[in-house]
Amino acid sequence: MTVNVQFRFRSGLPLMAFDNVRLRGSWDEQGRPSNEWTSVPMQRSRDEDGYDVFVVRVPFPDDEIGTHFRWGIELDRPGASSLWAIATEMDDEASTRRERSFDLQQGMAPQTYYLTWIGRLGANRVERRNSADGIRFSVWAPNARDVALVLADPAIGYIADDGTGTVATIRMRRTVDGLWSVETGEDHGLSDFDSMVGTPYMYRVTRDDGSLAYRTDIWSLMQIGAGDFDPDGAIYHGSPAALDGPQSCSVVCDPKRVVLPSGQELAAEAFWADEFVGGRKLPDRLEDLVIYELHVGALGFGKPAPGTLDDAIAFVEHLSALGVNAVELLPIAEFETRANWGYGTSHFFAADQGAGGTDRLKMFVKVCHQRGIAVILDVCYNHFDPDGERAQWAYDSNDHTRNIYYWYEGRPEDYADPRGGYIDNISTGWAPRFHEEAVRQLFISSAAFLVSVCHIDGFRLDQTSSIHQYPVLHADGRRADRAAAFGAKFLKQWTRTMRLIKPQLFLTAEDYSDWSAMTEPSLTGDGLGFDATWFGDFHHNLVEYHGGAQAQLLKNAGFGDKRALTMSSLAGALQTSARSKVVYNQSHDDCGNREGSARTAVIAVNFAPVVGETRAWAEARSRFAAAMTLLSPGTPMFFMGEEIGAQKPYRYNDFLENRENILGEAEGSGAGMVSCYRDLIALSIHQDAIRSRNIAIPLVHDENRVIAFHRWDDGEDFLVVGSLNDAPFEHGYRLHSERLGDDLWEEIFNTDAHKYGGWNVGNGGGRIRAKAGALDAVLPASGVLVFRRL
Repeated sequence: MTVNVQFRFRSGLPLMAFDNVRLRGSWDEQGRPSNEWTSVPMQRSRDEDGYDVFVVRVPFPDDEIGTHFRWGIELDRPGASSLWAIATEMDDEASTRRERSFDLQQGMAPQTYYLTWIGRLGANRVERRNSADGIRFSVWAPNARDVALVLADPAIGYIADDGTGTVATIRMRRTVDGLWSVETGEDHGLSDFDSMVGTPYMYRVTRDDGSLAYRTDIWSLMQIGAGDFDPDGAIYHGSPAALDGPQSCSVVCDPKRVVLPSGQELAAEAFWADEFVGGRKLPDRLEDLVIYELHVGALGFGKPAPGTLDDAIAFVEHLSALGVNAVELLPIAEFETRANWGYGTSHFFAADQGAGGTDRLKMFVKVCHQRGIAVILDVCYNHFDPDGERAQWAYDSNDHTRNIYYWYEGRPEDYADPRGGYIDNISTGWAPRFHEEAVRQLFISSAAFLVSVCHIDGFRLDQTSSIHQYPVLHADGRRADRAAAFGAKFLKQWTRTMRLIKPQLFLTAEDYSDWSAMTEPSLTGDGLGFDATWFGDFHHNLVEYHGGAQAQLLKNAGFGDKRALTMSSLAGALQTSARSKVVYNQSHDDCGNREGSARTAVIAVNFAPVVGETRAWAEARSRFAAAMTLLSPGTPMFFMGEEIGAQKPYRYNDFLENRENILGEAEGSGAGMVSCYRDLIALSIHQDAIRSRNIAIPLVHDENRVIAFHRWDDGEDFLVVGSLNDAPFEHGYRLHSERLGDDLWEEIFNTDAHKYGGWNVGNGGGRIRAKAGALDAVLPASGVLVFRRL
């Protein structure tokens, strides 16, 4: 007699480019335990939701009932073979093994590995062969006594704590893994999928203590509100559009269709058909990127409301003219209120409705792709929205230890304040419960959805140090090592999954741990799998860092007192930037999220009014900072507005009152800065030597405020010379470097050119002969020159 066990590998994504998928297990060909794992081909099929699933049945002798077996999945991708597809590590902080296991039993349920949980949770289409496709609602509520789907009045879009606003209540059934589900055919209130698109809904959760809570679907693809109002559980009679999205109803959406601004609907395949018209290609290496960091909400110049994705779509022309080949959006997933930076994400699948929603995000991506611009999304997994109660707080239990989305240590009675068991991590909310696969999959699956459905090209993860390094107990600040360990496990699972889904994704992390494992492989190794980490000290040495020991070159230059500047610290930062770093002269945080922070042009003149001659110095030093970034061996990035010499403060709480008309300034007083940025970007993108990781710094002089470095590849050699001196070296400055040799060097770029707004001091684009490794060049005040070896 045999026991037949079905094994399934489900990606949750349609049309995955997996090949030669095979099951590997700790048994021999007879199904008996073996140290030599056998390999069995799996057959591609489609599940009822329309997703790829790979299936195989394996017979085991019934006398092995009770035996413990281990298994996993191996597959090939184009250009890569024998990839281990189990991204999840074992639930043991001391183990990095990635495998599944079971004890053999009669009548066993299928053994399934879910790469993502897409299609398992939320409101999903259920394919039917001989009738209209049905719909299935599923929610994770492992502690609930009962769960009901509640459909809302679309004219209101909100359900009060007493149930007002409900038009139908549909009981759900408990299934597996803490999930509750209901689908078409189980209740007369559920019709076919297409008929229910646009339906607002919530879940009525009977918690483990019998209390009722109305909760949104944290896996929803849309939240109905586009405004700021939170009824806070009270009866609401206003417009659905005025509601704050995290608190309002979720909405059934069809990801296979795109609704255009005209209201016309297109199948997704038709919408994306002209994604790459004109043969424009996207960059495919991180080192080839020049990244423009963009906050959608800070667009909409001249309007009282925050900017939208429509404004971002119109802004792409500016990005294209500037020449950048990547744009990084601050978080655009559903967040609290309209005027917000977006880092308090509440619904990770749903683009913020106030910004225009997910279909507008797709349109933005397509417009960028048509111009050869990659789109990178900033995502925040280190904390939940502190005010997102209806999204995830106390979802199915009031017991702190069973607060399913949040990490909690110990018992409430262990602390004077029962909240003492939550985890702080130097972010604006408590840490997620990373030891729960359902919590990890919320983040993993939402990213996979954005890649597969919205065609996102990469991600920047906010404050990963908070996930794997900073966790401490809220009660007393003691280290929470287990939380940190599972945070690292989560990051590895996330990057492994992304690499399996789309190997060429750009994956970067805001991480200040200096942990080398961050940029070591995760799919084929035990690193955390990122391409690069943000290098904050580059900015801190180049521009400013309040209270820090860094060089703060522009800040100190702004005193105008001829003090020596530690150019040597910038030299160290330039060297370090060659090691898988994203470098920036300005980011959203560094110009608006810290005491002493401000726009580069303001810092460069020590907060003096940026007018007249002072503006000339502010822009000259800002051009110096831009050149150091864009000509560095790191991957360069700059924040929106830097290209026009933006001056107004950019802060999370009042950015609307301080928006600058970037498009208007680019044609007016900021035209010189824009021209300089455009030429620097072109030099950075189109010269392989500049985009290499090669750098040598032969000259640093702190008193003279001069630095010189070489950038080269096999074909070309460039010399970059920067001076922050307050006076030019009009009679020449002697540069010494073995690489100069006895060659002829041509000046090809000068930040001090008249067309950039400079004083036009330099070498006039001339050629200078180096002799025995020495070259004499005229250097402008607060300027950067680039020479090319002829």
